[in-house]
Amino acid sequence: MFTNATILVTGGTGSWGYELIEQLLREDPKKIIVFSRNESTQVAMKRTFEDSRLSFCIGDVRDKDALTKACEKVDYLFHLAALKHVPVCEDQPYEALKTNVIGTQNVIEAAIENKVKKVINISTDKAANPSNFYGMTKAIGEKLIVHANLLSDYTKFVCVRGGNVLGTNGSVIHLFMKQIREKNQIGITDKAMTRFFLTKEEAISLLLRGAKEGKGGEIFVMTMPTCKIMDLAEVLMEEMGKHNVDVIELGVRPGEKIHEILLSEFESHYTIAYDKDYLAILPTIDIPGLREYYADYPKVPFESFSSEGPLMSKIEIKSLLVRGGFLV
Repeated sequence: MFTNATILVTGGTGSWGYELIEQLLREDPKKIIVFSRNESTQVAMKRTFEDSRLSFCIGDVRDKDALTKACEKVDYLFHLAALKHVPVCEDQPYEALKTNVIGTQNVIEAAIENKVKKVINISTDKAANPSNFYGMTKAIGEKLIVHANLLSDYTKFVCVRGGNVLGTNGSVIHLFMKQIREKNQIGITDKAMTRFFLTKEEAISLLLRGAKEGKGGEIFVMTMPTCKIMDLAEVLMEEMGKHNVDVIELGVRPGEKIHEILLSEFESHYTIAYDKDYLAILPTIDIPGLREYYADYPKVPFESFSSEGPLMSKIEIKSLLVRGGFLV
């Protein structure tokens, strides 16, 4: 699919972007355009990859003209750009709205105008039954992307919804390891908290599958393993050889859930079991041919998909951290 193609990645200098671009380069594309706001991160990425197929474009998804220009002669677009930190989006909702909602609308319009073949939007578990402003903006973004399939007969739009990816910017793993090493203590919002986790490599592999197989209008949901954050912290303590580490409960931050969900009760009525790695939420609006295509797939046998359980064991958590490169 990507051989000899021109690909645009918005927000491409982030943690997901690095892994996505590394895997895309293996597929022999003609060109990958990295579209992001920060020149320093673009220079750092250029030095890291040293690949002539990479080109860099400074711009913001809020700037529709710049985005439209960047989309010229593009075959595929991965939309990663977002304000994603929950407390930041709670404190500055106007900024989150402009990037996560208006930015997504600009991506849609720029892609249609330039006849991009397919747009793949990266979403989050926080978009399912959202409790914070970040999740609300990403839920609106999903709705816009799904609806965009009715705006063009040529450009297809697909969403992929994931959870926490190990080692991304702001990841709790880096924070815990630093706190354990330097302070012999960790701060945890609530000892009962659970989250979905995947390694970057696994998440991007699933993302690329959704990109290749999506027909347009689906929200693919990664069926990610889940763990208790306290268990994750204890595995790190044990592996770092630290004992008697103080655990300080900080309290849940505004908009934060104890347990995340990847699939809401409402969405489950429209969701099919795609395979062992994916669920696919089908749209409530009628996108020609989509329901017929998935007619023979089984409906999901549950009402929601929560991080509350079943939980990974500590052995499974350690294996995940080894695969992610955090432990030897």
